[in-house]
Amino acid sequence: MTCISLADVLGRHFLLGLAWQAAEVAAAFLANDRPGDLAVDTKSSPTDAVTEMDRGAESRLIEVLLGARPHDGLLGEEGGERLGSSGVRWVVDPLDGTVNYLYGLPAWAVSVAAEEDGECVIGVVVAPALGEAYIGLKHGGAWRISGGLAHRIYVRECESLSHALVSTGLGYSALRRSEQARVMLDVAPLVRDFRRAGAAVLDLCWLAAGRLDAHYEQGLNRWDIAAGGLIAAEAGALVGGLRSPDRYEGVLVAAVPAIDGELRSALESAGAGL
Repeated sequence: MTCISLADVLGRHFLLGLAWQAAEVAAAFLANDRPGDLAVDTKSSPTDAVTEMDRGAESRLIEVLLGARPHDGLLGEEGGERLGSSGVRWVVDPLDGTVNYLYGLPAWAVSVAAEEDGECVIGVVVAPALGEAYIGLKHGGAWRISGGLAHRIYVRECESLSHALVSTGLGYSALRRSEQARVMLDVAPLVRDFRRAGAAVLDLCWLAAGRLDAHYEQGLNRWDIAAGGLIAAEAGALVGGLRSPDRYEGVLVAAVPAIDGELRSALESAGAGL
C-alpha cells in the first residue's frame, strides 16, 4: 500500500490545501463546540441546536473557501447556491450524518468537493469522531488520511453479489422509507448482508477503503455525493445512477466493478426508484 505525507497529496492540486483547511475548521467546530445539553428526547432547543451546528459549520466553510477565493461559486446544504465567475464551484455538506451527531454516534463527517466547469475534481471528507479523513483527486487516486500520512486506497475484490456487503440509506418521509424497505427485502436474499451507517459520504469512503462492496441510495443530493462519489470512483468503484450514467440522477449506485451489473439488475427487478 502506497503511503506518503499528507502535504504531498495536498500539493497535487491547487484547490486541495484550501479544501482541507476548510473541512478541518468545520470539523473542529462540530467536534469541540457541541452543546452539552444536546439531547435526543425533545423537539425544541436541542433540535434547533443541531440545526445551528449545521449552519455554524457551513458558515465556517464559506468563510474559509470564499474568503480565499471570493469569485468561486458554492452549493451548500444549508445556505443554498451562490453563483461565481471563476469556473470553480464548491459543493459542501457541513454535517453529513446529523442524526448520528445528535445521538452521539461517531459516524458523521464534513464533506467538501470542488468542481471545475461542472466536473468534480477534488473531494475531502473529514470524520473527526472516527479519527480519519479521505481525499480524492480526479485522475489522481483516493487516499485515507491518518496521523499526517496518506494511504492510497482501493476497493476490495468481490466476484459475486452473494458475497457482497452492501450499504444503503433510508429517507425521512414515511412513504419513501416504506418503499426503500420493500426494495431491501427483495435484494436481501441476494447479498451477504446489509449495513446502514446513516451518512452516505462515509458509506462511499468505506467502499473506497475496502470496508464495503457496494452502496446504493435514493434521494441523495449533490452535496451528499460529490466528494464521496469521487473518492469511491478514484479507488476503483463504478459510480453512477441506476438508470443513467449521471451519479446525481435518481438512485445512486456505487459498487466494486465485478458486481455492478448484478446489483443494478437486482435493484431494477425490485423496482428501486420507481
